[in-house]
Amino acid sequence: MRWWLLLAALAATGARADQVVRVCYNYGCYTEDLVSYSDARMQWVREVLGAAATPEREREYVSLVVGRLYAWAAEQTPIGADRGGNFADEGRPGSMDCIDHSTTTDRFLRLFEAHGWLRFHRVDAIVVRHRWIVSQHFSAVLEEKASGDRYVVDSWFVNNGEPAVVMPLAAWQEGGGPDD
Repeated sequence: MRWWLLLAALAATGARADQVVRVCYNYGCYTEDLVSYSDARMQWVREVLGAAATPEREREYVSLVVGRLYAWAAEQTPIGADRGGNFADEGRPGSMDCIDHSTTTDRFLRLFEAHGWLRFHRVDAIVVRHRWIVSQHFSAVLEEKASGDRYVVDSWFVNNGEPAVVMPLAAWQEGGGPDD
């Protein structure tokens, strides 16, 4: 069946297609797979983010939802092997570096934004911090609409499926993270 016939059939029945997101893994986005999220799962995401009554609470919920999206992606890809940082997963297939995490997390955040599920934040460009000459680290970013304050949403620090680290960009740029 051609794709347009499938879409027409879905439209005629009132059914909706699942949400699809490209997920990066195997370091440097070497591998990308399409991950499909059901309407029920996307409804849960919408409800959780919609429950936020303050910018602080929205960041907390974004942290939780990003972790859950990674856990669900692990049902369709090998990223369940990913552990926080770059060394705990011992290079197993599905491991993710900060490029994989920042790219995929940015895609999640842009999905939330496109659906209008972020009330207090907008998605900003991925940022990089440099420490020493050979060390750099990337992260996705949210900007609070009212204050202009920026926050990293950094899932690289945690094991697959755990809530992402959300912290002020300035502290992160200084080398901050959960291990500091």
